[in-house]
Amino acid sequence: MSGTDRLSNAAEDAKGKVKEGTGKATDNEQLEAEGKTDQGKAAAKDKVEDGKDAVAEKYNDATDRNQD
Repeated sequence: MSGTDRLSNAAEDAKGKVKEGTGKATDNEQLEAEGKTDQGKAAAKDKVEDGKDAVAEKYNDATDRNQD
C-alpha cells in the first residue's frame, strides 16, 4: 500500500476525532456521530489496505519477487 493511502486514512481518522470531540464539547450529537463515522470509515479502509498488502506479499513470495 502506498504511504499516501496511510496518510489519507490517518487524516480522516484525525478529522473524525476532532469532530467527535467538538460534538461532545458543544453537546452536538450529530457532529459527534459524524466524527465516529469518519473514524470507522478510516479504520475500514486501513483493513482493506492491510488485506491488499497481505495478498501482494503472498504473491511476491510465491513468485520470488522479493529476492535479488
